[in-house]
Amino acid sequence: MHSFSQLSAVFEQRFNKRHFPEQPVKLYDASQYILGIGGKRVRPVCVLMGNELFGDIHEDAYEVATAVELFHNFTLVHDDIMDKAPMRRGMETVHTRYGESTALLAGDVMLVKSYEFINLIQPKYKKAILSLFNTTASAVCEGQQLDMNFESEPQIEFDDYANMIALKTSVLLGASLQMGAIIGGAGLGNQQHIYAFGKMLGMAFQVQDDYLDAFGDPAKFGKLAGGDILANKKTFLLLHAMDSATAEQKKSLDHWYGQTNLDENGKKQKVEEVIHIFKNCGADNWAGELKEKYYQQALDRLEDIAVVSARKKELADLANYLMNRDK
Repeated sequence: MHSFSQLSAVFEQRFNKRHFPEQPVKLYDASQYILGIGGKRVRPVCVLMGNELFGDIHEDAYEVATAVELFHNFTLVHDDIMDKAPMRRGMETVHTRYGESTALLAGDVMLVKSYEFINLIQPKYKKAILSLFNTTASAVCEGQQLDMNFESEPQIEFDDYANMIALKTSVLLGASLQMGAIIGGAGLGNQQHIYAFGKMLGMAFQVQDDYLDAFGDPAKFGKLAGGDILANKKTFLLLHAMDSATAEQKKSLDHWYGQTNLDENGKKQKVEEVIHIFKNCGADNWAGELKEKYYQQALDRLEDIAVVSARKKELADLANYLMNRDK
């Protein structure tokens, strides 16, 4: 078994090339741009790790891993447009650099390209992989729509928000592991367990992401400090704060989350005031407890997978790494 860092290096070496034609230059340079600014490549490497848990890594796993990474970046380009995010991984977002219209098309061609890579795999895997990929892709889009819907709703229940996160974020992590497991020859029961492991890990990952957006170091996190706050996005932190805030604190949160088109001083004040309320409501500590809950659920499902325990070590190490990241 290889570690995440080892497989990440192998995948990066194979992936780090131009995936698009030269013309039209603006379109394909925009598609290539986001691939070139890096990232942890967690999802494609999970395809490889899911495969290796059950057998030697097959060439088809690399094709699926590439498809997953292209799809993931397609969603990031479109999400950044919808969120009006100026930065991604410490660099300009695609729409900021190339314009919204080009960014939309750049995302679209990445989606098309992902299917080209799936089409390269052996026929015996293709039906199952394609079915899972399509189901997952639809779920991710549904989650993004719910996320946008929630921006205009005054109050969101925890379960509704958690369901949105499961669709938007967690299912792709679970599906990446399951697609690798399919190629590795895993039975249906083991496929279900590794999918659930990835899904719960994805939930914990998002809690950590919400936490880092508010309390992380922007220089490490690679995003604008308080970007979710400025975009008036619902997060785990906000849901907890609204549940536990005083009447005065709720009034302040309602005020700030109703503000748009602020100047730089206004943005700075908004982020500072909201984070101050989060801290006073204990949202930071609560988020840590919630992350731990999802993390333990993920480990429980990993334990259920019917392979020798020693083979699960690298996945357990990956889970630990993701839970303790600061970027």
